[in-house]
Amino acid sequence: MAMHALRTLLPYYRPYRRGLVAGLILVAVAQGFTIVGPWILKLAIDALGSPDLSGDRIAVLSMTIVGVALLGGAARYGMRELINGISRRMEVDLRRDFFSHLLRLDAAFFAENRTGDLMSRATNDILAVRMAAGPAVMYAVNTAVGFVLALSLMIWISPRLTLYAVIPMIVLPGVVLAFGKMIHRHFEAIQEHYATLSTMVQENLTGMRIIRAYTQEDAQQAEFDALNEEYRRRNMRLVTRAGAFHPILGLFSGAAMVIVLYLGGREAMSGAISLGDYVAFFFYLALLIWPMIALGWVTNLFQRGAASMGRINALMEREPTIAAPAEPHPVDGVRGEIEFRNVTFRYPGTQRDVLRGVSFTARPGETVAVVGATGSGKSTLVSLIPRLFDPTEGEVLLDGVPLPEYDPRELRSRMGVVPQDTFLFSESIATNIALGLPEGEAPAAGEPGRAEGPVLERIGGPPADPDALPDEGVEVPAAVERAAQVAQLDAAIRDFPKGYGTLLGERGINLSGGQKQRATLARAVARNPTVLILDDALSAVDTRTEARILDDLRSVMRERTSFIISHRASAVMDADLILVLDDGRIVERGTHDELVAAGGTYATLLRRQMLEAEIGSDAAP
Repeated sequence: MAMHALRTLLPYYRPYRRGLVAGLILVAVAQGFTIVGPWILKLAIDALGSPDLSGDRIAVLSMTIVGVALLGGAARYGMRELINGISRRMEVDLRRDFFSHLLRLDAAFFAENRTGDLMSRATNDILAVRMAAGPAVMYAVNTAVGFVLALSLMIWISPRLTLYAVIPMIVLPGVVLAFGKMIHRHFEAIQEHYATLSTMVQENLTGMRIIRAYTQEDAQQAEFDALNEEYRRRNMRLVTRAGAFHPILGLFSGAAMVIVLYLGGREAMSGAISLGDYVAFFFYLALLIWPMIALGWVTNLFQRGAASMGRINALMEREPTIAAPAEPHPVDGVRGEIEFRNVTFRYPGTQRDVLRGVSFTARPGETVAVVGATGSGKSTLVSLIPRLFDPTEGEVLLDGVPLPEYDPRELRSRMGVVPQDTFLFSESIATNIALGLPEGEAPAAGEPGRAEGPVLERIGGPPADPDALPDEGVEVPAAVERAAQVAQLDAAIRDFPKGYGTLLGERGINLSGGQKQRATLARAVARNPTVLILDDALSAVDTRTEARILDDLRSVMRERTSFIISHRASAVMDADLILVLDDGRIVERGTHDELVAAGGTYATLLRRQMLEAEIGSDAAP
C-alpha cells in the first residue's frame, strides 16, 4: 500500500514522544468510557425487573452515566489537544527541514524542477502528511481500542450471537485494501496536477506585464480554466470512487444489524440473555461498526499522507552535487587569484559543450573582461567561479587551490555577484542592498533599513555626503549607503518618500530596469568581496550613467579581482585582460590596445559599436 513512505516521519515524533504517549493513553481512556456507557445502561435496564429497585438506585445509575460521559468528553478533548497539537508542530518541523534542504541544493536541481511543483510539496503535500501524522494516528488507535473492547464485551454477552454478527464483516479487510490502493494512486495523480496548476498561476502572476503587453489574458484564462477543470474532474473521480466505501460498509453493517435483531431477539425471548444484554449488545455492535466506517476514513488519510510523503521524500533524498569536503580548505586570507585550467563544461542532461578548453589566470587585483556573441558561454564561465556548477573537465582554482576543496558557503561569502537576471526581494531597499552583510551590519529582519550595533566602513569609493539628510526613523548602515553611491543609486533612493526604508514590490517592480541593476550592483559591492563578478550588470543603464558607475567602481575594484561581462566595449576597455569567447573557446586575449591592433573579433565588435553610436548621434534631434 506504499505506506513505507511514512516511515521517514518517525524521527519527527521523537521530540514529542511523551506528549504522544499521553495523548494515546487518553485515546484509550476516552474509548474506555465510551464502552462503559452501554454497560451501565444494561445494568439499569436489568434493574427495572428487580423487586428491590429504588429511586436512589436509578438516580445513582443515571448520574454514573452522566459522569462517564463528562469524563469521556474531557479525555477526548485532551487527546485531540495533545495529538493534533503535536501534528501541527511536526508540520512546522517538516516544512522547516524541507525548506532548509531546498536551500542546500544546487542550481542544476532548480533548473530541473518547476517552482509551482516545489510550492505544492511545501504546502499541500505537507498538510496531507500532517493529517496522517496526527488525526489518522489518533483515530487509528481509537478504532483499534474500540474494536477490541466492543468485540470483547459482545463475546462476554453472547459468543454465538457475536459469531453471527461478524460473519458479514469478514470481507471488509479486502475491501479496505482495494480502496486504499485506489485512493493512493488517484491522490498521487491529483497532487501532480495540482503542481502543474500552481506553476501556471505562479508564472502568470510573475509575468503579468508580459501577458498584458501581448494581450494574452483570454488565452491564459482559457488555459487556467482547462487546468482547473481537470483538477476538479480528477478530484471528483476520487470522491466518486472513494464515496462507494461507506455504502459498502453500511451494507455489511446493516446485514449484521438484521442478524442481531432477529437472532438476538430470539435469545432474549428465550431467556438466554437478558433484555439489558440485548440492548447493550446492540450498542456494542454499533460501536463495532463505527471503527469499520472510521477505518475507511483513516485509510484515506494514511494513503493521502503516504502519497504526499513519497513526493517529499523524492526531494529530501536528493543530495546536492556541489557539497563541502570533509576537511575544507580555509578561505581566510585568500588573495583572489582565479585560474582556469583547460576547463570544459556542459550542462547536466545535455550533450553540447558550452565551454571548451578554457585556460587563463586572473591575478589578485586584476580586472578581467569577457566579451563575445550571445550564446558564446560568457555567463557560464563566470558561474563556475562561485561554484554554481563544477566543470565537466579541467578545474578552477582560487589561490592555487581547486574550488571543490573549499566549503561552497565560505567560498561564496568572499564573492560578490551581479547576475544578468536581477532579483530583488519584497523588502526595503536597505535590506536588499545589505543582503549578505554580517549580522549587526545589516538591517534587522522585519525592520526595514534598521541596523544593530556598530557599522564598519567596509568599501572604498567616495565618502558619504556629511550634509545628506538621513532618512527619518531609518538607520542606514554605512556600507549600504556607500555601495549605493558607487552604484549611482543613492540620489534616486533619497527621492523616494521613505528613502532607504522604501518597501519594494515583488521582484522590485516599483524600480526601473536600470535602478534594479544598480541595486543588485550595490548589493554585491556592499559585502566587500574578494572577487567581484559583474555579469552584464550595466546593460539597462545609459552610457553616461555607466561611465560614472565604472569610474566609481575603479576604486572599489582596485584591491579585488573583478570579472566584467558586457556587450559594450566602453565597459571593458580599461580591463587588465580581455577574453574574447566564440562558441565556448577563447579565440582572443589581451588588453584593449593589443586586441584593437590585432584587428580580429574584438576590433570588429568595437567598430560596429562605434558605427551604431555614430548613427544614433546623427539621428538624434
